[in-house]
Amino acid sequence: MVTELTGADADALHNRLSRGGFRRSHNIAYAPVCAGCRSCIPIRIVSDRFRQSRTHRRIIAANAGLRAYEMPPRATAEQFKLFQRYQQARHGEGDMAGMSFYDYRAMVEDTPIETWLVEFRDGADELVGACLTDRLADGLSAVYSFFAPDLTRQSLGTRSILWLVERTRELGLPYVYLGYWVPESPKMAYKARFRPAEILLGGTWTELTDSLAAADDPPSWPLHLAPVQQCGP
Repeated sequence: MVTELTGADADALHNRLSRGGFRRSHNIAYAPVCAGCRSCIPIRIVSDRFRQSRTHRRIIAANAGLRAYEMPPRATAEQFKLFQRYQQARHGEGDMAGMSFYDYRAMVEDTPIETWLVEFRDGADELVGACLTDRLADGLSAVYSFFAPDLTRQSLGTRSILWLVERTRELGLPYVYLGYWVPESPKMAYKARFRPAEILLGGTWTELTDSLAAADDPPSWPLHLAPVQQCGP
């Protein structure tokens, strides 16, 4: 399901759709509707109640020299080089591995709403990670992240999410939207490790409990029962 984000009300529409489980790509908002499948479950971290685990604290310590910079959504050759390295190492068989610089620029710059490209740099000012991030009325939305594939021990993907939690608190916002939790997918299941979190079930954001996360028959998101919630921008 796809809808275009255009006009003066694009921000307000994006806010309402995000609360209803949609995601943004370029100037559209989308939600997966697959016949016979409801595996993609919207998930968000409750930032003001989030507590770092021992593992999270270790990751923060391992990245003590890392600095984050909120940049405007402008594509650079430096970013694209890192993006290519990440795609080839992590998703070499995927469509994004073949993206040109112009494709990458469109992904970053084609946005009708308030968007940042958060750059993560090490002590030598080398770009080691980036997170395309949307500002919402009630939080931050992680649109797409990529990082240096040779620095796996630093868990830069997790560190970027922890940074988003910290930033939402500084901004007085309650949530970090992580997109879709797919319990059966090793590449997407990690999102359930950030607690407390809420998942959208039947049109209601519901706390993700241990029993839900460990269920043999994971919960599903029936899109037809998830109306767009009417909220102000």
